Amino acid sequence: MQKTDGTESYAVIGAGSWGTTLANLLAEKGNRVVLWCYEADLCQRLQQTRINDLYLPGIQLSENLRYTSDLAEAVSSKQLLLFVSPSQVTRQVLQQALPHIEPQSLIVSASKGIENDSLMLMSQVFEELLPTSLHSRLGYLSGPSFAKEVAQGMPTAVVAAARDLQLAEQIQEIFSTEKFRVYTHDDIIGVELGGAMKNVIALAAGVADGLGFGYNSRAALITRGLAEMIRLGLKLGGSAETFAGLAGMGDLVLTCTGDLSRNRSVGIELGKGRKLKEILDGMQMVAEGVKTTLSAYQLAQQLEVEVPIIEQMYQILYQDKDPRQAVSDLMLRDLKAEAVRG
Repeated sequence: MQKTDGTESYAVIGAGSWGTTLANLLAEKGNRVVLWCYEADLCQRLQQTRINDLYLPGIQLSENLRYTSDLAEAVSSKQLLLFVSPSQVTRQVLQQALPHIEPQSLIVSASKGIENDSLMLMSQVFEELLPTSLHSRLGYLSGPSFAKEVAQGMPTAVVAAARDLQLAEQIQEIFSTEKFRVYTHDDIIGVELGGAMKNVIALAAGVADGLGFGYNSRAALITRGLAEMIRLGLKLGGSAETFAGLAGMGDLVLTCTGDLSRNRSVGIELGKGRKLKEILDGMQMVAEGVKTTLSAYQLAQQLEVEVPIIEQMYQILYQDKDPRQAVSDLMLRDLKAEAVRG
């Protein structure tokens, strides 16, 4: 790809593995892209080597990418702003970026999670902070997509969600490549909730793997975890059909079964008997499901939605419950029908 000249049109906010991958994808399409890095030392190394040795090692990045640790500089005068910061710091990053966002900017969030304390989805955080005039310029990107595989050019399909399908189609056009297929959707709640809650179920699937359980156990957790996602999603105003798609079942299967899943990896270590703090202290990247478990549990309690898998993961993570006891308690609940048809 030939290097472009001039000022960047696009900014990607967050230089983790997913942010770096999406920035590179946009740059390889010939766009002028600036990638904002929270860590100044990482930014300096990126400028020198064009390799994100911290979050995406081994991938040579496009010459069309520029790097900065100055958020105001990154955000100013951009056609597209893609936010890929961890969900629990998205509010803080957005607040700092807000004074520099142009009225005509297209704003896309690719962060997955439910904010602690407020129990808001990322779309709710964005709509709370951004002026009403920008709400029609908001879109969300989600779906089954390990950053490393996308960066290596492996075929991947994701979803772009927006209230206005024309906006979703615009995002679709911006991100789609011959290896990265983007579908459109108008169910923001369903798409976002699927992307957030699958991390919690992946923790549970990892716990089962760490305990030495088999494929039967994993299949049960994925299927019943999907039921919990749907129940909570419907209560929030999402559509059940959304959870049968890429942002629901697709992302759930990937994260519960893939060896690249950070959340599943944390669950495996918990199942082996290691303590959460010890596991997290040894990780460079964020396992979103740990904090999302707390939010999802509290949100379900608030809405009076039954989520037994999420409840047991909450007790394992935040009440130091023995994983084997959690599995036993799941299996010994009152027997019931899988579904009741009207």
